Amino acid sequence: MKRYTLSEIPHLVHGRTNGETEPLTLFWTASGLEVNVRASELWVELHAEWSLYEPWFSFEINGEFFSRRMAAQGTERVCVFRGMNPDAVKNVRIIKDTQAMSADPESVLQICALETDGTFEPVEPRALKLEFIGDSITSGEGDIGAKAEEDWISMFFSAQNNYAVMTGRALNADIRVLSQSGWGIGCSWDNNPHGAIPPVYEEVCGLLNGSKNEALGAHRANDFAAWQPDYVFINLGTNDCGSFSQPMWRDEKNGETFQNRREPDGSFNAADIARLQEKVIAFLKTLRRCNPGAKLVWILGMLGVELAPAIKAAVERYRAETGDTRAEFLALTDDLPNRGCRNHPGVGAHRTAAAELTAYIRAQ
Repeated sequence: MKRYTLSEIPHLVHGRTNGETEPLTLFWTASGLEVNVRASELWVELHAEWSLYEPWFSFEINGEFFSRRMAAQGTERVCVFRGMNPDAVKNVRIIKDTQAMSADPESVLQICALETDGTFEPVEPRALKLEFIGDSITSGEGDIGAKAEEDWISMFFSAQNNYAVMTGRALNADIRVLSQSGWGIGCSWDNNPHGAIPPVYEEVCGLLNGSKNEALGAHRANDFAAWQPDYVFINLGTNDCGSFSQPMWRDEKNGETFQNRREPDGSFNAADIARLQEKVIAFLKTLRRCNPGAKLVWILGMLGVELAPAIKAAVERYRAETGDTRAEFLALTDDLPNRGCRNHPGVGAHRTAAAELTAYIRAQ
């Protein structure tokens, strides 16, 4: 057995990074490392820390899910496989199963090194690149575990059961996922305006807090030139919709308040919808500036469609105002029979969404 740092072997990195591989920090859902190895045995050296929400990770071998486990505190060696045919090349992916935890500034997962009794082969880059931006749905919350589960813990997040990962697997694409449970376009589910994805999009992982994440480069400007997607799918709006039914948010420190309101008849307040639509248009402009060659597709529907007409109208207005015909809205199926735990889309619902997106891309 020989230990290799990542700079010593051919590999592919999936997900946004800080540009460093010694060690490789896995910030986002479905971020990870891919290698081809001709060996009978492979181990990975991981480093993990957290105070509230432990990271989970999983292994794929030759394109199939193989195992999943919770990371241990500190540095550990974990066996990926052993006793396999030493002459056969295995494609291996080591994937972060859980989202970036904005509520836990101590949460981190890193790949430090690999150990094997064999040799590494080159890994072909993917021709198709897909970026997914979203909330708990795109983080895979509730897509694993029994329907009765209600605990908000990292164990019930799974990248493997995620529609984004499934779509990438079906199309042999390189994917990136940027998502955070509870967050939205203009605010989080509870009307907190600081729980919005667009303001942090241009940083490596701008929603993370604490000095540790800052030192790891989470707040560095993302290098968009290094990785340009062919499609950007924006699955945001579910939490904004929910915020219209929540009380006003108030910051106890400075008195700041925010609320999306409903009228007495239950309809959305027109001024609040107009403000939300402006944020949709502004975010599409940011996405176009950062990803000039990508098709921008706003998707919604896996967990309700009440806000879909307003978002679709905003996308159409963006097209009309900018002349950008490579932006559109796509409705997804709310697969109610396949709900998972925490009343979120389950693995079956993610399969439904992945099939719809795969068909959409193949039809282009």
